[in-house]
Amino acid sequence: MGSQEQKEAAARYAASMVLDGMAVGLGSGTTAELAVHALGELHRGGLRFTGVATSKATDAIARSYGIPLKRLDERARVDLCIDGADEVDPHLNLIKGHGGALLREKLVASAAARFVVIVDSSKLVERLGEKTPIPVEIVQFGWLSTKQHLQDIGLESTVRQAESGRPYLTSNHNLILDCHAARGIDLARHETANAIKLQTGVVEHGLFLGMAAAVVVGLDDGAAEVRHPG
Repeated sequence: MGSQEQKEAAARYAASMVLDGMAVGLGSGTTAELAVHALGELHRGGLRFTGVATSKATDAIARSYGIPLKRLDERARVDLCIDGADEVDPHLNLIKGHGGALLREKLVASAAARFVVIVDSSKLVERLGEKTPIPVEIVQFGWLSTKQHLQDIGLESTVRQAESGRPYLTSNHNLILDCHAARGIDLARHETANAIKLQTGVVEHGLFLGMAAAVVVGLDDGAAEVRHPG
């Protein structure tokens, strides 16, 4: 079984966790979108819940199934947030944001009573940064100075490019720097996260540390394994 089938297995399992009357954070990216499709089918079957989308793409999929949506501006908390991840370490710390929606994803995940992450086995790593860079969303004004500040704390970065060849802009009209830590971030991940946030010009970063209540990993046999912190 390939990664697509593993993603679908994880998405189906997470969707089954949604109960009538819940407010559900709907994540972004290919795996999270599979969960939205699974939830859409459950909604058509009679399950009633409200979605809080983290991206325009997720919003469009949810609306295609008739799922009622609210903005996070309209409610301070959600019951459950389901989202994917780019990397998951053994402690269930995450790197997210390679789809470009990291700020809204983190806002909705932070507002959730329970944050559940769905992945295929390729996203499991021994240490964060093993396969993917850390996305850092920054304001456009003074971006070169912000880039230098990040370099000063040990992060080499490149400005993410859109398919057009121009700098990629988030839904909040910010830039994204994809950052690599020369010394790694495994043992100093919290220090790295704090140091990034302290830099003027930084809006948010893609390190989601200690946030996941559970990680659902799709398996080759179509089942799913649920991992908890600790």
